[in-house]
Amino acid sequence: MSVQKRKRISKKNKSAWRKTDIQDVEEYLEEQRQEERIGSFTEKKDEELFKIDVTPADAKKPTVLTEKQKRKLNAKKPLRSWQALENTSKVQDPIVKRNIIKQKKAGRNIEEEVVNPTKPRHKQANEDRLKTYAKVEEKIKKLATKIPDTNKDIWMEEDFRDKVPGLKDEKGWISEELAKYNAQKLGIPVYKVHDSIRHKTTKAKKFEPPHPGTSYNPSLEDHQKLIADIVDKEEKIIKEEQHLKRVTTQMFRKVTAEEREQQHLKEMSAGIDDDDEEEDGEEDSGNEENDGDENNKSNKKSGKKSKNKKENNEDDTAYTTLNPPVENKKKSKAARNRELRQKELQKKLAEKRALKKQIADLNRIKSIKSEVLAEEEELKKLMKRRKKAEFKKKFETKRLGRLKFNEPDQDVNMPDELSGNVRNIQTGTSLLIDRFKNFQKRNILPVSVATGKQKKPKVKRFPRSSHKEAGVSYQMLRDKRMAEKKAAQQAAKL
Repeated sequence: MSVQKRKRISKKNKSAWRKTDIQDVEEYLEEQRQEERIGSFTEKKDEELFKIDVTPADAKKPTVLTEKQKRKLNAKKPLRSWQALENTSKVQDPIVKRNIIKQKKAGRNIEEEVVNPTKPRHKQANEDRLKTYAKVEEKIKKLATKIPDTNKDIWMEEDFRDKVPGLKDEKGWISEELAKYNAQKLGIPVYKVHDSIRHKTTKAKKFEPPHPGTSYNPSLEDHQKLIADIVDKEEKIIKEEQHLKRVTTQMFRKVTAEEREQQHLKEMSAGIDDDDEEEDGEEDSGNEENDGDENNKSNKKSGKKSKNKKENNEDDTAYTTLNPPVENKKKSKAARNRELRQKELQKKLAEKRALKKQIADLNRIKSIKSEVLAEEEELKKLMKRRKKAEFKKKFETKRLGRLKFNEPDQDVNMPDELSGNVRNIQTGTSLLIDRFKNFQKRNILPVSVATGKQKKPKVKRFPRSSHKEAGVSYQMLRDKRMAEKKAAQQAAKL
């Protein structure tokens, strides 16, 4: 076996040292570092290196764990993302005594002051804390043992100023706003409740028992009474509908299509006929004047013609204004005196009439008194009716929203639909709908209507020219058509 001769390289420069093989040195150092990290085999005990197998050969196979059991085991293990942070090295710190400087926190360390009080103010603060804690504990114990007063009326109006002496004065120097401000600063709760809580807004009951005629096995009288009530309601509705038809659609007579067209033409040509008649009348009057002028022309002289021409020219050139001048026509003194005398006479007559009426009224004092009393009674009755209507309206169902509340239709089973047992009964209403309507009646919920599924408007969409697929375009077809046309022209020339 031939031994390879080692090359001798000049190591005069630094670059020459890089060519030397130091792999064996690096392997030795790496082994030494690994022993420092995980420890050497000589230092480890036999129990750590070897394991005695005591399980028999015919041992049962390990049971297969479920997914839930696997998750529980994995939850106990540390996360894989944290494995890189674990220090697995056993290398000792080369610097045994390190100068670890603890940075002081800014501000006071209240925890240290409470645990280790050094100053007298810290000790005083701890004593004060103990006192406050004792007070809080006493309050909690009192609240736990306190029995609520069931005899107290929770809706009773209480004035908060009665609890604090000095807030409520008879002279009224302290206003209610100032009293509220002082009460809030003193820690006394001031609650403002709406007036509607103290009085009822509706007379509708929370639960109204159903009509005995709606039972699955009702008595004959109850069932007949229920049907009669429903018939009365339906008759009222039909009567209202007939009245509306009578005063709207049935008021106007029916007209055929031909008569409608004739009426339309007559209405549209109403003014045209009058204009034509006027024009015809003007033409007739013009013809008569022309005939008269021709007869007069033969009798009149030529001098009159020139005179008429001059007058026409003067009329054309005359200046006119839109508003004619106002003439100041003053009344004469005699006319003014007559007017004054007439006014005095009218005044005397009015006084005489008033005096006559007074005398007549004095004679009929009894009848006037009875008229006044009758009018007062009518006014009192009217006021009573209005108050009654207002009071009744106060407890009616309010209009909380856009729609008005209408009583739902009464559920009824006809005689042939009655079964006699609960299993075969036909239910018309639902308990949820009944409660919902009751809330609306008692002014808790606003009246609403089921709108159903809303249809979305169809939007016509067009793809962009940059997103269109490559295909035959209008320009390509045009170019092809033009090329065919040119080819046909050239063929025709040849």
